[in-house]
Amino acid sequence: MTESEYLVAISAFTFFGPARVRLLVSYFKSAKKVWVSTFKELVELGLKDTKVREFIDFRNKFDIGSYFQRLSGQNIKTTTFLDKDFPGILIDLENSPVVLYYKGTLKGLKNNSVAIVGTRKMTSYGREVTEKFSSELASFGVTIISGLARGIDTMAHKACISSGGTTIAVLGSGLDNIYPPENKNLANEIVQKGGSLISEYPLGYAALPANFVIRNRIISGLSSCVLVIEGAEKSGTLLTASHAGEQGKTVFAVPGQITSPLSKAPLYLLKNGARIATETKDILDELDMEIKVDKEKMRKISPDIPEEVEIIKFLENEPLFLDELVRISGEKTSEISARLTIMEMKGLVRNMGGGKYKRT
Repeated sequence: MTESEYLVAISAFTFFGPARVRLLVSYFKSAKKVWVSTFKELVELGLKDTKVREFIDFRNKFDIGSYFQRLSGQNIKTTTFLDKDFPGILIDLENSPVVLYYKGTLKGLKNNSVAIVGTRKMTSYGREVTEKFSSELASFGVTIISGLARGIDTMAHKACISSGGTTIAVLGSGLDNIYPPENKNLANEIVQKGGSLISEYPLGYAALPANFVIRNRIISGLSSCVLVIEGAEKSGTLLTASHAGEQGKTVFAVPGQITSPLSKAPLYLLKNGARIATETKDILDELDMEIKVDKEKMRKISPDIPEEVEIIKFLENEPLFLDELVRISGEKTSEISARLTIMEMKGLVRNMGGGKYKRT
């Protein structure tokens, strides 16, 4: 067995969190030596007798070879902090995971990535805003990261996929236990479309409430910046934003109605240093060091398509508002809005302000 495989086995004993596993490996100089350590050795390190007995009982029953066969049978791969393909962006993260399970590919992490997070009980406004930001960012090659939860997370993943983008879902359970269960098809689609499902939890691990708070550090850790869309006054959304701030990441928040309870989180963040996001360009500007929008290059990379030609025809005689273009075209507001943003970047249309567009 390799050192990485022993590390996966040790981490499957979930009482040993990432920090403790790192300390054990550092002390014994080897993951294998941790796995075969004696009761006396572990107790002398200060571990409680009961937990040491539990660990020894666990490893006596744990068949490493069989475990990896189960992983392979479900197309689940692993990477550890000892491996070259472990996401470098997580290495220096406080309490960084030592093992990641994943389905799909981790290639999306090589691009700019934005975490979109928010409430599970989104409003129609939250749905519209999430669809707009996720689809437009995806159109510019930005990887969308979220947590596969109900509400904002689900919409962020779906909108990204609909726009042909890459999205990554970080779960708070084992990858053989998709939660919520109604998102199993979405999880499969994320992988099929070139994205990935990621978890630090072993096979069979349940979706416990505490897990989601813990996994939020990975969502923010993998992203270039975090966008908050709707959230209650006390919510996991604020915890994700807090992790991002501690990690030196920029936090964006979308303002909402001041009378809505779900505006509490973004308004709190805006009062405490978060940057306001009212359009996709706000976030693209933050990623400017890596995303250079060149109009001529955009025309070559993304030539005019039928949907763009149709919008140009509508604007042939006079400028029109977004809602007028939606009514005339019969398309969704989010789709027309995303298309207009791309066309504006390509220099095909100009936003005159107030949601009114004209042909350039």
